[in-house]
Amino acid sequence: MTSFAPDSIVLNRKLPLWYQVSQSLRASILGRSAEDPLRLPTEERLAEHYGVSVLTMRQALKELEDEGLISRHRRRGTFIEPGARRGAPVRLLGSVDAIVAQQSGMTTELLDHGRVPVPAGLAEYFPGLAEVTAYHRLRSDEKTGEPTNHAVNHVRSDLAERIDPDELVRWPMTKVLRDVVKADISRITDTVQARLADPETARLLEVPLLSPILHYTGVTYDSEGRVLDVAVIQYRGDRFSFTVTLDA
Repeated sequence: MTSFAPDSIVLNRKLPLWYQVSQSLRASILGRSAEDPLRLPTEERLAEHYGVSVLTMRQALKELEDEGLISRHRRRGTFIEPGARRGAPVRLLGSVDAIVAQQSGMTTELLDHGRVPVPAGLAEYFPGLAEVTAYHRLRSDEKTGEPTNHAVNHVRSDLAERIDPDELVRWPMTKVLRDVVKADISRITDTVQARLADPETARLLEVPLLSPILHYTGVTYDSEGRVLDVAVIQYRGDRFSFTVTLDA
């Protein structure tokens, strides 16, 4: 029986290995195609794939099993739960794969994309640039079809030239930039604010005007401190919460 093939990952030794592996595998599972097999490789092969110990791999798999994304059966193996989807809470521990995982596993519609003048509120991130390429996407719950968030990514146009818009229907922008465009991503700075839905946001998310939303801004930098992408995402306040864990 053919096994599901997870993505590769470069591990950050400053973060718990089991967490990074679980987030990477989680993103692969949530972003899989319908035709991908449900059976996972053995613990030993997964450990070899990620370059970690079997004990670390077991801890990562337990995290996914507790979340309901996989089921483990003695002698039969480990399988992806086909109906399992990411719940509302978004958990960030500090890795790029956590950003990818939080945005995966939903139905995504690319509303439009193209070059636009740099928005006045984002000018500080793109000094010297007159234009960026903007991608508008609406994400919905796969089971109910209910809109959950509206995202606008503002990407440097030299990078956007290498982006296939179809990739953004399946994958988050962070993953496309890192794994497809091969952009040099060094860090991402997140800001979350409480706001009230304006008329356009209320229409897209199908919520009452002035209802509470979570306004997320994610700024992606390369190793030289240059901004590659600014993501502005409006989350339905009744569907999401953010939890940030910091290691001492």
